[in-house]
Amino acid sequence: QVQLVESGGGLVQPGGSLRLSCAASGMIFSIYDWAWYRQAPGHGREVVARISSGGETKYTLSVEGRFTISRDNGKKMVYLQTNSLKPEDTAVYYCNSPTPSGTYFWSWDQGTQVTVSS
Repeated sequence: QVQLVESGGGLVQPGGSLRLSCAASGMIFSIYDWAWYRQAPGHGREVVARISSGGETKYTLSVEGRFTISRDNGKKMVYLQTNSLKPEDTAVYYCNSPTPSGTYFWSWDQGTQVTVSS
């Protein structure tokens, strides 16, 4: 059974940092691309960062240079280091595996809340 568990969110002041973690199980982790998504109140879910099975990374423009996605195939973990956080980064953050057609492989977990506020 596939399971995704996100953690590491919290309340942080603007300019602060958080490291988000995603523990995955129930699949052959290493063969999949992985991504972090986020959904802010009143908005749809958007892809924030993506890492391929080979380790190539891509970021949405608004987080380029501030966020870093990484993966540990041995531990079946995906990480998102978030630096220089802004209030507009406030959202629930999720991990999943994107498909080539732009959808995703797994059911969504509850995510981890990131709130950036002074």
